[in-house]
Amino acid sequence: MDLGIRGKKAIVCASSKGLGRGCAMALAEAGCDLVVNGRNADQLAKTAAELRERFGVEVTEIVGDVSKPEVQKALLAACPDPDILVNNNGGPPLRDFRELDREKILEGVTQNMVTPVELVQAVIDGMAKRGFGRIVNITSLSVYVPIPGLDLSSGARAGLTSFLAGVARTVIDRNVTINNMLPGKLDTDRLRPAREAGTPEDPAAAAARKTQAAANVPAKRLGTPEEFGQICAFLCSVHAGYLTGQNIPVDGGLYVSAF
Repeated sequence: MDLGIRGKKAIVCASSKGLGRGCAMALAEAGCDLVVNGRNADQLAKTAAELRERFGVEVTEIVGDVSKPEVQKALLAACPDPDILVNNNGGPPLRDFRELDREKILEGVTQNMVTPVELVQAVIDGMAKRGFGRIVNITSLSVYVPIPGLDLSSGARAGLTSFLAGVARTVIDRNVTINNMLPGKLDTDRLRPAREAGTPEDPAAAAARKTQAAANVPAKRLGTPEEFGQICAFLCSVHAGYLTGQNIPVDGGLYVSAF
């Protein structure tokens, strides 16, 4: 399917690896020029080089933590009039809520609610004026299914969801949409156990881990960043202009609901 976004400009936050990278790859495949972002300069450069080589699109790299105002300014300076914004950022680590102090709570809310809201504020009016805009927020299935220990992540992302639900209805008449993707169990670093840097995971152990992680997923497997990215690209396409304010679980059927 031609997504109709060839030549469009996209900012994809936290896109050097994982789900953000999957989204960047799918948008590049659709012909979008990209501004990509990540904290690790070497990893970001590697991803950007692959995007250029495989798809022949323009790619600008902005290194840094997207929750920092100076990094946001750099993203917007590199692409002042984006057609597409994919909000993404790592969530707080698994931690009992009793261990959270005010500083950690504010940091988590800044990363997963305040930062995407700030970026939406910066780009939405320009999108509306030009008559095209696609905003996709990568949140988490924990917005629907609370996970003990991820309370801060769940709360901040749920706050973002509610915050933008009303905003989405104010710009749809100018062909600007805002939707949220809720990843479940996908095969990314966040689901993998920590191990020594540079030490590859034993193949048998990796296979066993994936099987165990997917045991209660109806699909009986983990999702991939690539298929996640393709769904993101569709939400950013010209074909998705009548879809807004929605939460799209990408979870292999893990979230059980008829409605």
